[in-house]
Amino acid sequence: MGVSALGLLASYSKPVGSGNTLTVNQQRLLTRLVELSKFGRNDQGHGYRVAFTQGDLEGRAWFMALMKKAGLDPAIDAAGNIIGKRKGKNPSLKPIAFGSHLDMVPDGGNYDGPLGSIGALEVIEVLNEHKTLTEHPLEVIIFANEEGGTIGSMAMAGRLTAAGLHQKSQSGLTMAEGIKAIGGNPDNISSCVRKKGDLRAWLELHIEQGGILARENVQVGVVEGIVGIVHWEVTVEGFANHAGTTPMNLRQDALLASARLIIAVNEVIGSVPGNQVGTIGKMDLTPGAYNVIPGKVVLGLEIRDLSAGKIETLFREIEKRAAAIALESKTTIRFARQANESQPALTNKALQQAVQASAKALGLSTKLMQSGAGHDSQEIAWIAPVAMIFVPSVGGISHSYKEFTKPEALANGANVLLQTILAIDKAKESSTHAWLLLGIATYCLTQNGR
Repeated sequence: MGVSALGLLASYSKPVGSGNTLTVNQQRLLTRLVELSKFGRNDQGHGYRVAFTQGDLEGRAWFMALMKKAGLDPAIDAAGNIIGKRKGKNPSLKPIAFGSHLDMVPDGGNYDGPLGSIGALEVIEVLNEHKTLTEHPLEVIIFANEEGGTIGSMAMAGRLTAAGLHQKSQSGLTMAEGIKAIGGNPDNISSCVRKKGDLRAWLELHIEQGGILARENVQVGVVEGIVGIVHWEVTVEGFANHAGTTPMNLRQDALLASARLIIAVNEVIGSVPGNQVGTIGKMDLTPGAYNVIPGKVVLGLEIRDLSAGKIETLFREIEKRAAAIALESKTTIRFARQANESQPALTNKALQQAVQASAKALGLSTKLMQSGAGHDSQEIAWIAPVAMIFVPSVGGISHSYKEFTKPEALANGANVLLQTILAIDKAKESSTHAWLLLGIATYCLTQNGR
């Protein structure tokens, strides 16, 4: 289902929350998701709010206007991130930050990023309406160009390099040019860096982007960590020769060797227990003619897992299988590790339990799970304790204009975000796990009136 389904389903969705628990406005969430979806539509009516394009500029301006109305006085940092601040009772306390991103992949959906961003703003709206002032300052952060490489969050974590700034973005601009276009200052990128300990916590609400929650009929995913992602360019070389005159037993067919390697990758990845995944997602062959045996094939290999050690172990086994295939097929197989890898990022255990406790207090079912997709939270984990809240994606569809999450699920996630923020705010300002859990438990029991 697309955007048109949002209004249809709103008519029979159920509110979440009871008693004295603050509750988000589901209809406002839906309305704003629909409004945001209008920025950057292409000729087919699909979303094209790629970072640094006109649609991105317009969507950001619209969102900043809403932030201003909510009293957040938004500002753009040197990386192009939008930051809105709300004062707390105790200005000496570290801010609790939350948000996501507004940009999308080409032909993308209307929930990946926008839910976390609009959900964050909804938290502020509810607090304003109920005249609730938190102890901690709050920050709503909307990161720039998440889909093009988590550029804004990488800059905030101090991990965006000069080389990264000169890479091309999907808009056609370099990252530096794109950051300028959205109001940032790439020449002063270091000014947006946050030090470790600057934030009390970072929370991100997101659609799952997979089908696990929907298939298991679970309402909230509690993310244990975000997988590491490593890429290799694999070059398989044989010998290009005449397809009609070269007997089958005398061929050095690079494509046939590649096919065997692709099967081997699948076998290796599935040979051990766990949630690891491996994919050959790219292939280029030469010379590329009906009557010529392929002499060279270049493949793209990706492995993802929560354990960097497991990724390395699986890759070494793939290398062994490749060496055997090369020997048998009289080809050569070379692996070149790519520079764009990301390390696994585990979420904070105490914050995981804060999310679980908040969901339980709202009567929602939960599941501990990993994120197979990358997120800004992966970068912020370098400098702050992080947590992610997932809600089901219908059909497990994402990065597609068919991406859809039911209205009640959107509200569930936003309510869990709200209650988790309030629980963290009430917990003792201490790095100890026990104190945080005690504060969370006390808050959740109080909200349930038990």
